[in-house]
Amino acid sequence: MTIAALSFYLFALSAVVGGLFTVISRNPVHSVLWLILTFLSAAGLFVLLGAEFVAMLLIIVYVGAVMVLFLFVVMMLDVDFAELKAEMAKYMPLALLIGVILLMQFGLAFGSWSTSEGAEAARTAITPEGVSNTAALGLLIYEQYFLAFQLAGMILLVAMIGAIVLTLRHRTDIKRQNVLHQMWRDPAKSMEMKDVKPGQGL
Repeated sequence: MTIAALSFYLFALSAVVGGLFTVISRNPVHSVLWLILTFLSAAGLFVLLGAEFVAMLLIIVYVGAVMVLFLFVVMMLDVDFAELKAEMAKYMPLALLIGVILLMQFGLAFGSWSTSEGAEAARTAITPEGVSNTAALGLLIYEQYFLAFQLAGMILLVAMIGAIVLTLRHRTDIKRQNVLHQMWRDPAKSMEMKDVKPGQGL
C-alpha cells in the first residue's frame, strides 16, 4: 500500500468518524469540535486530489471562521439543551425515515458509478503544463473571468450594505456618541480644577 492510499484511508476514516460523532454527540461543543475534524479531513482529501486551493479555502473559511463562530456562539449562549433534546425526540421517526432514504439514494448512486473515459484527459487539459492547480485557478479567475469575479464581489458588498440598512434601528432612548461635538469642545470649559482640602472628599 502506497503512502497516498494510506493517507486517503486515514482521512476518509477520520471524516466519517467525525461526521458520525458530530451528529450523535450529546455536548454541542464536542459536536463543533468533531465537525472541525471532519472539515480538516475533507481538506486532506482535497489535497490528495490535487485541489490545494479548495483545501485551503475549506480550512480558512469553514474551520477558521465559521466553526470558530459556531463554537463561540454555543459556548456564550445560555441554551437549555435538555429542552432542545426533548423537542428533537418528537421528530426522530421522521429523521430516521429521511436518513434511510438518503442511504438508499447513496447506494443507488454508488451502484451505478462509472468513470468516464475522457474525464482524466479533460482534467489535465484545463491545467497548463508545469502550472499548479492553484496557479491555474488564479489565472482562470483573474484573467478569463475577471469581470464576473469583480461583479460577484460587488453584489455581495451591496447585499451586505442592504442587510445593515434594513436591520438598523435608531432608538431615541439610547444615548449616542456625537463625534463632532467631542471634537469642537472647548478645553477650558470641559475641565474644572477643584481645590480639595485634606481629609475631605469631592
